[in-house]
Amino acid sequence: MQKINTKNSSMQILEKAINRYREKGIVLPTFKQQHDPSLIPDKIKSKLKTVGLWDLNPLNLFRITWKNEPIAMGGLFGKVNYVELPKTLTGIDAKIVLMIGKYFPTGAHKVGAAYGCLAPRIIKGEFDPTYHKAVWPSTGNYCRGGAFDSKIMGTESVAILPEEMSRERFDWLRNTIGSEVIATHGCESNVKEIYDKCWEIKRTRKDCMVFNQFEEFGNAAWHFNVTGPALEEVYQSVKTVNGNPAAYVSATGSAGTIAGGDYLRTKFPFIKVVASEALQCPTLLRNGFGGHRIEGIGDKHVPWIHNVKNTNVVAAIDDEDCMRIFRLFNEPEGHKRLKELGVSKEVIEHLHLIGISGISNILSAIKTAKHFELNANDVILTIATDAADMYQSRLEELTIEKGTYTALQAALDFEKCVLGQETQNLKELGYQDQKAIHNLKYFTWVEQQGRTVEELNELWYNPNFWPTMFNQVHEWDELIEEFNEKTGVLKNL
Repeated sequence: MQKINTKNSSMQILEKAINRYREKGIVLPTFKQQHDPSLIPDKIKSKLKTVGLWDLNPLNLFRITWKNEPIAMGGLFGKVNYVELPKTLTGIDAKIVLMIGKYFPTGAHKVGAAYGCLAPRIIKGEFDPTYHKAVWPSTGNYCRGGAFDSKIMGTESVAILPEEMSRERFDWLRNTIGSEVIATHGCESNVKEIYDKCWEIKRTRKDCMVFNQFEEFGNAAWHFNVTGPALEEVYQSVKTVNGNPAAYVSATGSAGTIAGGDYLRTKFPFIKVVASEALQCPTLLRNGFGGHRIEGIGDKHVPWIHNVKNTNVVAAIDDEDCMRIFRLFNEPEGHKRLKELGVSKEVIEHLHLIGISGISNILSAIKTAKHFELNANDVILTIATDAADMYQSRLEELTIEKGTYTALQAALDFEKCVLGQETQNLKELGYQDQKAIHNLKYFTWVEQQGRTVEELNELWYNPNFWPTMFNQVHEWDELIEEFNEKTGVLKNL
């Protein structure tokens, strides 16, 4: 059998990518530029003044950051976008602060996680944008982010997501991006069906490369290096003199966003990292399973890239509470009730920036505050990965199912779902609890997805594994700068 020279092969693929990017005028941002947009060249910023936030323009790769100006057209960069929720809304003394994903291209931060997966493959000569299609398996925003990135990075995409996800996702993928879309059986919890489709594609379509967010370390590495520092900046903006970064709450999902907690741990060693999931599918809490309506968080397994040793608490939220608060936050009678309770007009006007999973994160933060008896000096950091505009069809469905939203219903929802949020279905994790969750990876990744026991043990027992994985972006940045130099696009702008 003829031996394949993989080095020459990767060099040939890299040269094709360089030529494609030179032809299409694409410049790749570094991860440090996405963390700190002040490092972006002025000539890029000048051109961005005529580009819309959601435009299919390669310059929007530089808007993969938490620091975009919150405007639709021509915005540049400022401070991190966040919303601080008052006690009148949460019922607790501790501050809950959400970073806002609405102002990323596509309206969700997953566009960054996808970039963290695709860009390294391109700059290392592993992905040929002239031949390969990028496959994005997801329960929602990741496949949207991946399809968007693919389009403006000179290649085509295949989006895979459950058939019961919101209509807005499917319409946007097909009509705006022109992506191939594969709808698999089930709802948010049906991740196994997505994996099965990926294996089918791997067997039958040689032109496709799968970027599985649940096992792609570029996902977690992007969040560690971009989301983590952004969270730290937000904390510094809101802390009091005696301030304490008490907790970071994130839905487990693909275990990308929760890696922001790994970064925060390097700055604040005593911060609690809280994994939020649906009570209807309490995989981490009880090894449970089931379907639920908190779109975009994925479950029924433990992602390969989840550093479980860094998770201190699991909180499970009833999806019915999320849907009721979603109406409270987005219906006129809900706004009226919140105003009567003393919530400011400014806060009410920002509630549309919080999608369903963001509401779940808020409720998990309230549980956490009550469990640990947090006070006014304590800050709980969390994420609104997307906004309510991604779920308008859900509001319509709820109106058909439940009837017109009334003042009485708004009062009931606030009392029951916010003020009535208690500490049941929350668990602090000791060492053996963490290891038990880690061991669940075996049944998905070793038995089903081709990983080895040796690889699984490496994740748990090698103390250098996770720091090495998170810090590889520094090497990627060097390769990105070399790649841009070879295309000559930035130099010739």
